[in-house]
Amino acid sequence: MFFSGIGTAKPKNRYTKTECLEAFQKSEWYKRLDLRALYIARTVLQRDNGIETRWLAVNSLEEVFKIDPNTLAARFLENAPLLATKAAEKALVNADLKPNDIDAVIVSTCTGYVCPGLSGYVAERLGLRANVFAYDLVGQGCAAALPNMQLCKALLTNQCEHVLSICVEVSSAAMYLDNDPGVLISACLFGDGAGAAILSRKSRLNNRTIEWIDSTSIIDPSERKALMFEQKNGMLCNILSRAVPTLAAKYAHEVLNILIDRFDLRKQDINTWIMHAGGRDVLLELERVFKLQPSDFQYSASMLREYGNLSSAFVYFVIEAAVNDSAPDGWWWLSSFGAGFSCHGALLKVS
Repeated sequence: MFFSGIGTAKPKNRYTKTECLEAFQKSEWYKRLDLRALYIARTVLQRDNGIETRWLAVNSLEEVFKIDPNTLAARFLENAPLLATKAAEKALVNADLKPNDIDAVIVSTCTGYVCPGLSGYVAERLGLRANVFAYDLVGQGCAAALPNMQLCKALLTNQCEHVLSICVEVSSAAMYLDNDPGVLISACLFGDGAGAAILSRKSRLNNRTIEWIDSTSIIDPSERKALMFEQKNGMLCNILSRAVPTLAAKYAHEVLNILIDRFDLRKQDINTWIMHAGGRDVLLELERVFKLQPSDFQYSASMLREYGNLSSAFVYFVIEAAVNDSAPDGWWWLSSFGAGFSCHGALLKVS
């Protein structure tokens, strides 16, 4: 399986963390939360949390603080198909393919729900064939990109030639506020965006080849409650525990060791790291456990600083940044982790 094209999309409006703090202080929510909650929110938005700006699907930050089921559902339905389609269009151009060339489309999301699923909206907007295989994956959180691509590989093994992989998250449509520290920190970390990749049986990139060699996964349901969505008052509420950085680094390292041992490689053989960041504390823990330098995760850190945590869409932004920067050929490592608690890794060969 080869990457033939990559595309990303973001909303039109970009907000700094200073602007987010100012809007929060002017909102009615600032009066509703207790003093400890206010301290946590101010601390996260004022310290170096690895994030400077986020792109959100709202016309003003005041809209973020209108939190009710109908408003959030409408925001998701308006923006998820739009962002997913824009990312897919860019991937098609990058691959020099037409919509009619796509044999299957797989769309992953965790920040909203529509039925029929997003795959139908994307197929309609792109003009995909009526007989395209269309799949919707939900509930995999930040980790979803690699399971999505693993399904692409299975489809390419059989009758498909080109499969469109999309992850889209409208985190501003899953906004929730209360006095819980994890809920507040989540509200300060996540942004909106979509990533797309076209996976093909044969390489189509003009200047280099990016081949998916193999992948593996770990899931530990006993840690499910460390990172998850739950329903509160008819809305999604993100549960984020202090254990997440430790769990992410632990399982990401285990997944890496499984694959590099399988191919008789060493960690030093990896030239480029394409990692889901999660947040600054996650990156720091990854550096510690992997015994790597901040520069090794430069693309993840850069995307985190500009976009925040984009959940499942994040790694598409990271791999696009690495390709655009002409990151060195050789072995690349692609990894995502999140709800489950699950972690996935893939070994890529770039030439």
